[in-house]
Amino acid sequence: MGYVFDPPKQASVALAGSDKRFPVRRIFCVGRNYADHVREMGNDPKSEPPIFFTKPADAVVDSGAAIAYPQNTSNFHHEVELVVALGKGGKDIAEKDAMACVWGYAVGVDLTRRDRQAEAKQGGQPWDVAKAFDSSAPCGALTQMNAPPASARIRLSVNDAVKQDANISEMIWTVPEIIAALSKSWELKAGDLIFTGTPSGVSALKAGDAVVAEIEGLEALRFTIAR
Repeated sequence: MGYVFDPPKQASVALAGSDKRFPVRRIFCVGRNYADHVREMGNDPKSEPPIFFTKPADAVVDSGAAIAYPQNTSNFHHEVELVVALGKGGKDIAEKDAMACVWGYAVGVDLTRRDRQAEAKQGGQPWDVAKAFDSSAPCGALTQMNAPPASARIRLSVNDAVKQDANISEMIWTVPEIIAALSKSWELKAGDLIFTGTPSGVSALKAGDAVVAEIEGLEALRFTIAR
């Protein structure tokens, strides 16, 4: 079988301590998963089930990249997050079985067109324009482990100034709860990434900014916003 043009390159992320790559199938994201950030956005923590949205697999960007300031926004925000990589999946996964699906973890940043997101919320529209744009999912190298670092500090700095500083233990929805909830709407598979939500402190980025995102026990993620 032939194609009318060459198929796109397989999206992938780096592995810590290896020259191999982790192939990315889909990217799922959790909205409103830290109480302080939920309040920061004007909502009530855990007043409703987890909110999910997606990004295209090729939105991933490796650590060290220079990311172009996106078009169609004047309010471009960072959101540091724990990323869960799945080594297997399924449908209707029970919480007690969810951790067996996990391959490893990384630190990621959900880049957001905040102005477009505000418009979508006001109009009751999907978040695709706000969240699912090119290079909107920078992701650090994955570390293979079944359980996430316990009570690990999560932080993000811009030009050496700390903007977000919290602990992953503050997540409203745990990793098993997230996987179980996702599997009720999608069949999860190996290669899926899950961005698990961000703490408070999100703020705007501009051209020339240098971003460092960190979670204790994982490799740091670094990128710049190209001038």
